Amino acid sequence: MASVLALVPDLLFGSKVQSMMAGAGHEVELVGTVAAVRERVAGRDVLVVDLTTGDVDGAAVLSGLPAGVRTLAFYSHVEAEVRAGALAAGFDLVVPRSRMAREGGDLVSGLAQSRPPAGT
Repeated sequence: MASVLALVPDLLFGSKVQSMMAGAGHEVELVGTVAAVRERVAGRDVLVVDLTTGDVDGAAVLSGLPAGVRTLAFYSHVEAEVRAGALAAGFDLVVPRSRMAREGGDLVSGLAQSRPPAGT
């Protein structure tokens, strides 16, 4: 089980993400702002970030993130530049929203398993 913080401003999709990840055995907290990420990310295994709205700056989210937190971003499949920007910013994994909707729990599990042990 992973401890997940999800920055998903869209409440409907956020509920879907939370339910899907909880169903996969993960503990999930939803937040709606970058400021809330800063306050709540410590001690998390994975940070999930919704880049579909255009309101979230991926590079700003990653700035100052504690070491060891794995990151997963999702974007609208028609916005290739958002994907490229997220990869350039340093997200560990960047997937289309449709894949997130289908495989989010498994994606988080894979990222959490690849997390380096504490203190390394």
